[in-house]
Amino acid sequence: MNSESDFILRLKDSESKEAAFRELLQLYKERLYWHIRKIVLNHDDADDALQNTFIKIYRSIDKFKGESKLFSWMYRIATNESITLLNKNAKRLQITNEEYQDKAINNLTADVYFEGDAIQLKLQKAIATLPEKQQLVFNMRYFDDLKYKDIAEILETSEGALKASYHIAAKKIEAFLTSN
Repeated sequence: MNSESDFILRLKDSESKEAAFRELLQLYKERLYWHIRKIVLNHDDADDALQNTFIKIYRSIDKFKGESKLFSWMYRIATNESITLLNKNAKRLQITNEEYQDKAINNLTADVYFEGDAIQLKLQKAIATLPEKQQLVFNMRYFDDLKYKDIAEILETSEGALKASYHIAAKKIEAFLTSN
């Protein structure tokens, strides 16, 4: 039995669940925060989505069947929570998701937690022009340096489709950066 399956058993066991979950938080909260942050772009929204992600993980761990890696399953939850939050915020403001994304990009420079320079801001603007799936694939591959195999598990799609999405996204970003 490998260490991941042992860890999952500890997460599912009522005796060890609390301690194992604290360990899980320590292992993954920063990685998941930055994954979420690249999607929602705002620190407060990222914190909210991260909290919702860990609540869902805690409540759903007993349903985890181990058909994917624990890491991939958590990333999928974090991705879905991020998208749900974006949709909810856009709906609350009665604007489209694209308009909400533009608003989030424009607010980045005022965000005290954004440490990027003009080039980073330009890159974020370029990424924001991509369709949602291409944004996700690009962020996971470029920033998180995830393997296509892992991204395929997270997004529940084929590696071939992801490679094509990443290639197209990279070309669009390159075109945006050279023309703006």
